[in-house]
Amino acid sequence: MIWRDALPRVRGKLLFDEPLGPFTWFRVGGPAEALFLPADEDDLSVMLRDLPPEVPVRVLGVGSNVIVRDGGVEGLVVRLAGRVFADIRLEPEEGTVTAGAGALDAALARAAAGAGLAGLEFYAGIPGTLGGAVVMNAGCYGRETKDVLIEARGVTRAGERIVLGVNDFGYSYRHSEAPADVIWTQVTVAGTRGDSAAIKPRIAEITARRETTQPIREKTGGSTFRNPPGDSAWRLVDAAGWRGRLRGGAMFSPLHANFMINTGAATAADLEGLGEAVRADVKARFDVSLEWEIKRIGRAS
Repeated sequence: MIWRDALPRVRGKLLFDEPLGPFTWFRVGGPAEALFLPADEDDLSVMLRDLPPEVPVRVLGVGSNVIVRDGGVEGLVVRLAGRVFADIRLEPEEGTVTAGAGALDAALARAAAGAGLAGLEFYAGIPGTLGGAVVMNAGCYGRETKDVLIEARGVTRAGERIVLGVNDFGYSYRHSEAPADVIWTQVTVAGTRGDSAAIKPRIAEITARRETTQPIREKTGGSTFRNPPGDSAWRLVDAAGWRGRLRGGAMFSPLHANFMINTGAATAADLEGLGEAVRADVKARFDVSLEWEIKRIGRAS
C-alpha cells in the first residue's frame, strides 16, 4: 500500500482502513483501504489527478443499493458527503433544478414540490442520491431519470471536468452507457410549472405507498433484481418460495419479495449468497435469468 504514502494534500477527510458497513443501508462490509470525503469538486479533481493511475477508485453514495463484501474494498473509495454536494438550487422560472450529486433523491422531490415544479415527484420513491440515479437511470411509478435529466457534471479519473447531456448517456432500463471512470458531482433536471398544493399530495402518496409495500425501516438495499422483460422480479422470487426464507442472517422480505434484508447478524456473504441462490433457483424453475440491481463491490473475506 505504498500508494497511500504518496497521496496529495487535500482539504477534505482522508481515512485509512475505514469500515464501510456503517455507510451502507445493509450495515455490512469490510474496510476501504482509503476513504476520501472531498471538500468540493476542486478537492476531488486534485485527488483523482494525482492519484497513481493503477489505484482503483469506487464511489459510495448513501449506500442504499450496494453490498460491500466482507473483505473490504481495494484502492480509494470516494463518498460525496457534506453540504456542497447536497446543495439544491431551484430555478422555477426556467423549470429546472440543479443539485449536487450527493443530494438525496427524495430531498430533490420535496424541494421541487415546494417551488411549484411538477414532474419530479417520482424521486420521492427512490432511495439513494442523484449521482446514483443518473448512472443507473433510477425511476419508479412510470418515470425514469432519462425523462427529466438535462445534463450532469462530473470529474474523470484523470481529474478533468466534463459535462454530458441526457442524450450522451445511452439510457435503457436501469442502465446507462455513462463513462465508468466519471464521478458525477452535479445534476440538472427539468420539471414543469405547477401548483405546490397539488404536487405535495402526490409526494405524500408515493411516500405512504413505499412505507406500506416496502421494508424501508429494515436494513435493506432497495430492489435486489431488475425486472425481466414482461415480468416482475418479486413475482419470480415469490413463486420460487424465497419470500421470508432465511439464509444465514439474510432474508427476502415477507413484505416485498424483491427486497433483501439483514435480519441483524447477516454478513455480506450471507446477502450475496442468498441472492445467487435465488438467481440459480429461478433460472432452474422458470428459465429466467435475474440480473442484480444491487451493486456488489470489494473482496470476499
